[in-house]
Amino acid sequence: MLKIAMAQMEVIPGHPDKNAAAMLRMIAEAREQDTDIIIFPEMAIPGYLLGDTWEQTSFLADCEHYGQEIIAASQGLTVMFGNIAMDWEKTNNDGRVRKYNAFFTAQDGQLLTPVGQSYPYVIKTLMPNYREFDDTRHFFSLQQLAIEEGRTPAELIAPVSLTVRGKNYHIGCLLCEDGWSDNYALEPLQILKEKASIDMFVNISASPYTLGKNDKRHRVFGQQAKDAGVPLFYVNAIGLQNNGKTVYTFDGASTAYNDKGGVCLTSTTYQEELTIVDLDKLPSIPEITPAAESDIAHIYRALHYGIRRFLENIHMQKVVIGISGGIDSAVAAALYAKVVGPENLLLVNMPSVFNSATTKGLSKELADNLGCQYAVIPIQESVDHTVKQLSETPITYLTDMSNQNLTVSSFVTENIQARDRSARVLAGAAAAFGGGFTCNANKAETTVGYSTLYGDQSGFLAALADLWKYQVYDLAHYMNDVIYGREVVPQGIIDIVPSAELSSAQNVDEGKGDPLKYPYHDYLFRSFIERWQKAAPEDILEWYAAGTLEENLGCAPGLVAKYFPTAQEFIADLERWWNLFTGMAVAKRIQAPPILAISRRAYGFDHREAQNGPYYTLKYRQLKQQLLQAN
Repeated sequence: MLKIAMAQMEVIPGHPDKNAAAMLRMIAEAREQDTDIIIFPEMAIPGYLLGDTWEQTSFLADCEHYGQEIIAASQGLTVMFGNIAMDWEKTNNDGRVRKYNAFFTAQDGQLLTPVGQSYPYVIKTLMPNYREFDDTRHFFSLQQLAIEEGRTPAELIAPVSLTVRGKNYHIGCLLCEDGWSDNYALEPLQILKEKASIDMFVNISASPYTLGKNDKRHRVFGQQAKDAGVPLFYVNAIGLQNNGKTVYTFDGASTAYNDKGGVCLTSTTYQEELTIVDLDKLPSIPEITPAAESDIAHIYRALHYGIRRFLENIHMQKVVIGISGGIDSAVAAALYAKVVGPENLLLVNMPSVFNSATTKGLSKELADNLGCQYAVIPIQESVDHTVKQLSETPITYLTDMSNQNLTVSSFVTENIQARDRSARVLAGAAAAFGGGFTCNANKAETTVGYSTLYGDQSGFLAALADLWKYQVYDLAHYMNDVIYGREVVPQGIIDIVPSAELSSAQNVDEGKGDPLKYPYHDYLFRSFIERWQKAAPEDILEWYAAGTLEENLGCAPGLVAKYFPTAQEFIADLERWWNLFTGMAVAKRIQAPPILAISRRAYGFDHREAQNGPYYTLKYRQLKQQLLQAN
């Protein structure tokens, strides 16, 4: 009998003291249950997404200290955990002290050294340097170590051998990416299989949640266990970690796979718990077929958890939301009401002369449905005052003392309204209410900067900015049907045309709204950002010319012809949004609030960009000319 505990814990980034305390508590719990091995996640002590905190030697020494506390606590059981490993006598390629992302195995107060190796820990082999990951900036890989020592990586990849209850086990120890080796020249798991008779694999991870990732992991890790013919234990962290501009939830979903690749046990997502399994009984445990859930159910769970933990981390208990009668602010209000409670939520409607009675009534209906605090603060007087000040105050050119007045266009007036709502009313209301105010932008708006800098793009968190417009609507239905079990987001808000209501050209009662055709533009913009091989105008135009655009984008057939009867109209629309996406929208995203990530590519650190301006390839320009001439 070998009892193994998967210790799915919340890892608090940058707080090794708190993480070590949680680990010691779970070790004590495992010991009470007569557990033989307890497994913690990757970087369980320091956290993973720390930015350049990794360059603070005092912090690194502190992580070592707390690692020693965990090693000392391994009396009577084996503790497997992730931590930073230091070689103070060597340096990384940047000249800073040598750091390894390491997998430690401690037993009876001592570290166990992998078979035939010199370091008393397993060193991560594969360094992810894509999406949110930046491992090569901080850590020295096993591959680099092999080059330094004049050896092959395969010579340094070795199992950990340990004895429990008089029986010897060879364990293949993997660190997160080492199990996702499809696109690498090295396959650590395959090397371990070939070098030794492995009794089980253990993959400790710090793997952020993204939509669909767990299904893929079951396929990949299940196949690995099946091919090896031995069990595989995957232990992941829960919690919230960030790269500054992008905030990630860690959902845990720690899993035990049997020797046939079947899922036998899985820890509850977003919940700290100790999941214990008897290795000898694993083959007889019935396999689990993960329950089929809609994407929007997963998205809601990630958003709710992420918002709650973000607010707890910044010690914010009260939230102010500007509501317009539109879908984005309504969904944000319903989300935050579930997190902070209606008594801690203040909804503020800020009408101008352009806001219809329809949207003002829908805003009040939403607030009534939520039972939260509500206020109506009109802005027309202050907007008029600002316009008057700008247009009537003379500007003096001090060289010749000539005077002129500014002309305030209707477009400038729109931006004045947006900024008045956020920078003046919401910021002031939040301060007086004792909280913060939200940014309600969705991903389509964020893509092309369809928002006002220092206006509706302001706020402490953009919780919806990784959701396309269609997902925002899906979330509204899900919260009404499942979470609340009643109509909270009014059907009128779901049905009304999306509109900023900043001018008479956006009159919702006349069916006038945003310039974005969301059923099409959601998918066009998604191809710019979420495709692994990102699409650019050349790709879009080639698909358009071939008649396969809608198929490649994934949108409904017939939309392109419906919205753009001619090639000239199609190209004008494409270039309008591409120019914004790669132009002004970049500057706006740099100054935007943090974004809560749920997709395979979120804005912020997950999509690294520079302010270089729009570019069109030679092939695009040639194809454009051909299409326009043939039109």
